Amino acid sequence: MEHFKDLRIQLTGDLRIHRLLNGMWQVSGAHGPIDRRKAIQTMLAYHDAGFTTWDLADHYGPAEDFIGEFRRQLKAARGPLALADVQAFTKWVPQPVRMTQRIVDEAIGVSLRRMDVEALDLLQFHWWDYANDQYLAALEFMAQLQPVGKIKHLGLTNFDTQHLQFILDHGIKIVSNQVQYSLIDRRPEVRMATLCQERQVWLLTYGTLCGGFLSDRYLGQPEPGRWALETASLKKYKQMIDAWGGWGLFQDLLKILKGIADRHTVSIANVATRYILDKPKVAGVIVGVRLGLSDHRGDNADVADIQLDTQDLEQIEAILVRSNDLYRIIGDCGDEYRQR
Repeated sequence: MEHFKDLRIQLTGDLRIHRLLNGMWQVSGAHGPIDRRKAIQTMLAYHDAGFTTWDLADHYGPAEDFIGEFRRQLKAARGPLALADVQAFTKWVPQPVRMTQRIVDEAIGVSLRRMDVEALDLLQFHWWDYANDQYLAALEFMAQLQPVGKIKHLGLTNFDTQHLQFILDHGIKIVSNQVQYSLIDRRPEVRMATLCQERQVWLLTYGTLCGGFLSDRYLGQPEPGRWALETASLKKYKQMIDAWGGWGLFQDLLKILKGIADRHTVSIANVATRYILDKPKVAGVIVGVRLGLSDHRGDNADVADIQLDTQDLEQIEAILVRSNDLYRIIGDCGDEYRQR
């Protein structure tokens, strides 16, 4: 197991990342207004604090443009060698149409220009409709961009176990699959994690803090009504909590996590994050950053100091066994985004 002061991991032979990735969904417009100047300043502050790995997407509003501007300012201030410490993982989320090399080339070209890079560190591919098998053609075309230096590594986002295995069996090298994974949503443990162990695919997880619900802020609080949910994340993960077991059981979980957090002198969010980081084949947890609006760098850094023990895990499990089976209710990883 990693040294608990070291929150970096070797994702591939040439790609070492921070295990707490800065998630940029929050700049997409659904989490409050973002001031561009303040956002870039905050990105530089995160980088200086050691949080060097960014998760974004072509459809996260100005996220790719922010990466480009951040890289230019970092280079101007500290020289081109400073860029070697930046890892930026974007996503391509096309409409499920017939794929051609031209469509793929043009889409990747846009991301390269916006992010101001010669090659994408990791391109994470999402596909809406499995009934349309053009996702395989898209991946084949993307794989052809690797030898020419436009894409370093390929990953997936929200692919289920069956289709991940099909892609791997087809001979396409997949480094990672980004999935929802938290104390509330443990669906990856049913099938996905086993396949990833067998085929050496990493998991990058989102929703690990349930949009902020898994934090001290909500301990002892009454159940929020619909209009109290200020961000898209809170709306989304309140539905997950409802399906998992409801607000009462969630409060029981927060109480247990608070006791564990106090014993380790950390926060509830730290415990929830560490729990997932310790799971098999989890390379990193994506923690949303509301650039210029809030800053949790100091608290996030405390995750490196925690080692959950047997007592901690048994207390957590005593709550989790009382919850509903989200795999049965929702389906495999990513099925919430598709018709079953």
